[in-house]
Amino acid sequence: MGGRHVAAARRLLTRTLDGGLPEQEQVAAAGAVVAELGSPERLSELVGELVRGEGDPEGCARLSYRHVLGFDKLLLIDAGPRHMLRVHLWHAGAGGTGREDIHNHRSALASHIVRGRLCMELYETGGGDGFEAERYEESLADGSADWLLTPAGPARLRLAHTGRYAAGSTYALPAHTLHRAWCDTPVPTVTLFLETGAERRRHTDVFTAAGPHAGAVPKQPLDVPGYLAALNALAELLRSP
Repeated sequence: MGGRHVAAARRLLTRTLDGGLPEQEQVAAAGAVVAELGSPERLSELVGELVRGEGDPEGCARLSYRHVLGFDKLLLIDAGPRHMLRVHLWHAGAGGTGREDIHNHRSALASHIVRGRLCMELYETGGGDGFEAERYEESLADGSADWLLTPAGPARLRLAHTGRYAAGSTYALPAHTLHRAWCDTPVPTVTLFLETGAERRRHTDVFTAAGPHAGAVPKQPLDVPGYLAALNALAELLRSP
């Protein structure tokens, strides 16, 4: 399904990441894939095909939405249960709630900064020199795309690393790594984001020091015209200096 660039991206995902790699090798391979697909020229070609409807606009629109933190999550390629390739378009100053809660993921991830800049912090649990936080288990609601947040008690976290990633940078993390990221520039930031791996955790862990969360956080998926319009805006952004 899709044009030449969509098919080539699917082949790269399958050839590089399928086959039951150990986690550390999977993480390194995922980083190499997003760095290759995230070059401005190659990503522009891929997005250009998707704007013309050559991928799976209906399926991808259902899994694309504006995140509550003020960035767009646009699914480019859904390669079954193993690989999800997205663009995250961060709208600096666009009314998001700021930095993410500290969290991990269901599977290994890699992110390539196409333009702009991200800050990211890594955290560890435990330690007497940390801070108190509330832990939640996040899962997906049956029959909907809503997030479910189940309280899991207090925890103590410690900041382990802070990094800044400029355009051309790539980072890759195992599924369990606690982190949070945010855009710290006055201009939009574009990242190519990949979640990959045959084994997916049933829930993620979310930590917050900002007070209790709602039990369910709704997702509002894009419709097909909204999805294609968002891709077209992304394509224009990728073409701009």
